[in-house]
Amino acid sequence: MPRDDTGRPVPIPDRVRRVVSIVPSLTETIAVTAPDLLAGATDWCTHPEGLDVPRVKGTKNPDLEKIAGLRPDVVVGNTEENRPADIEAMRAAGIPVWMTEIRTVDEALASLRRMLAEACLVPVPGWLDEAARVWADITPGTRRTAVVPIWRRPWMVVGRDTFTGDVLRRLGVSNAYADHPDRYPKIPLDELNSAGADLVVLPDEPYRFTEDDGPESFPGLDVALVNGRHLTWYGPSLAGAPAALSRQLAGARAY
Repeated sequence: MPRDDTGRPVPIPDRVRRVVSIVPSLTETIAVTAPDLLAGATDWCTHPEGLDVPRVKGTKNPDLEKIAGLRPDVVVGNTEENRPADIEAMRAAGIPVWMTEIRTVDEALASLRRMLAEACLVPVPGWLDEAARVWADITPGTRRTAVVPIWRRPWMVVGRDTFTGDVLRRLGVSNAYADHPDRYPKIPLDELNSAGADLVVLPDEPYRFTEDDGPESFPGLDVALVNGRHLTWYGPSLAGAPAALSRQLAGARAY
């Protein structure tokens, strides 16, 4: 019996016909690779555009009754995105659940490969091989140190052991809060401005930072507005993320 990223055995049937995803990145992964398999997704699953499948509410509050009614052969989730209580409730109802655990680019590439091959029983797609190639070919330029807010009111930033932090590290950007004991700490704005960073990276999700909402809080610092999907999603976006993020980081400026 195959084991997911947490080491849990998952009773995958001999043929997988219906998969419900409760993580946007995993939804896009399956929809692009084997669209006929996708039987349900969360309300927050926005890619690929035009995705037309039953919705099962959110990552933190999935509609367990609706998921069961979709008769999935397997549900795919993530240890950071989904609550253990929901996962155990589905397992108790006899639904196989495959959990991913991803905190680095290398883990993402390996985890998605295993999920597709062992949980979904589909061939590894070309886009995943391409993503592995482009990330292996990166040569970081001048290293900068950044504060990476993901929310305001209150301000929250990327801390230790995150996929986002690893993406930036590989592109030559060190996270000023990489050694913080919390993974997503709440930090007062005055502390963010005195953290010793020379760059602020503002993604457009989960909080939608824009030129008019965010940069004004960091006077004197270069600010890079970046695509949140490229920065935080692990899926088909991985293939284009290095080039897109490198361009956006190179365009950082003071506002």
